Amino acid sequence: MITYRHHIVSLVAVFLALAIGVALGGGPLSDLGRDASATTSTAKEKTLDAKRAATFGDEFAVATGQTLYDGRLQDHPVAVLALPGADEDIVAALEQQIETAGGSVTGRYNVQKALVDPGEKSLVDALGSQLMTQLGAGVVDAETSTYTRIGQLVGVAVSTTQTTAEPVGSKATSIRQSLVGADLMTSPRGEVDVAPLVLVVMGSKSGGDQDQAVLSGILSGLAAKSAGAVVVADSAAGVNGSLAALRRQPAADEVTTVDGVESPLGQVTATLALLRALAGDGGSFGASGPDGAVPLG
Repeated sequence: MITYRHHIVSLVAVFLALAIGVALGGGPLSDLGRDASATTSTAKEKTLDAKRAATFGDEFAVATGQTLYDGRLQDHPVAVLALPGADEDIVAALEQQIETAGGSVTGRYNVQKALVDPGEKSLVDALGSQLMTQLGAGVVDAETSTYTRIGQLVGVAVSTTQTTAEPVGSKATSIRQSLVGADLMTSPRGEVDVAPLVLVVMGSKSGGDQDQAVLSGILSGLAAKSAGAVVVADSAAGVNGSLAALRRQPAADEVTTVDGVESPLGQVTATLALLRALAGDGGSFGASGPDGAVPLG
C-alpha cells in the first residue's frame, strides 16, 4: 500500500533530481557536447551587438544632426565661455556642431581660476565695483551680489540680448580689457562681435570642485545679459558633479543645461539646446537631464 509518506519521498526525489540536473547543466557539464568554436563565436557576436547598441545613439545623432538643425543657427552666432578644466576636444567638437547648424563662433573666452575661486572674492568684488562706476548707470544692476554682478559684466563683454550679433562697443571692450588685465578671463584677439548665444563649457577635470554659490551667481548674471545661455558638462558632472549641483540652484531656471557632451549624441543635444534657448525656452537635458534626453519640438 502506497502511503502519504511514500508520496512525499517520491516528490522530494524528483525535485532533487531536477535540481542536480539544472546545476550540472549550468555548471561544469554545460559545455559537454558543444562546439568550442561555436561558443566563442556566440560570445564574440554578443560583444559586437553590445558595442553596436552602445554606439547606435551617437551614430544616429551624427547622421541626423544637420537635418534636425535645419540651418537654424544661421545669423545667430555663439560665444564660447570655457570654465577651468574644460576639455579641448569637447570644445572643438561643440564648435564643429555649431557650424553644422549654420552658425559660427564669435570668440572663445577662457574663464581663469581666480574668477571662480571664493578666495579671490575681494579682487572680483573690487573690479566689479570699479567697472560699474566707470560704465555708468544701467549697464549692470547695482543691487546684485558680487558674483551676479561680475556675471553681468561678462555677459555685456561677450553677448547681447538681441537675437543677432552686434558690433562690440566701447563698454564691452573696456570690460574685456579689465577682465584680461586682472587675469580673470582671456579674450580673443581683435574686436569680435558680441553674440546672442553663449555656450558655457564646464570643466571635465576639476568641474566637481566648483563653488556652487559662485557659479550660480555668475551664470545668473550672464543669462540676464544674453538672448540665451546653455551650460554643458560631461556625464560624470551630470550624475553627481558640478552640473548636477547646479541644477539644484536657482540659476538653473535661467539657463539651459545639458550633460553627456563627451559623446556625439550629447554634442548634438547641446546644439539643439542652443536653438531652444534662442526661442526663449530652458530646461535640463542629456543623459541625466530631468526634462529628457534631447530637446525636440
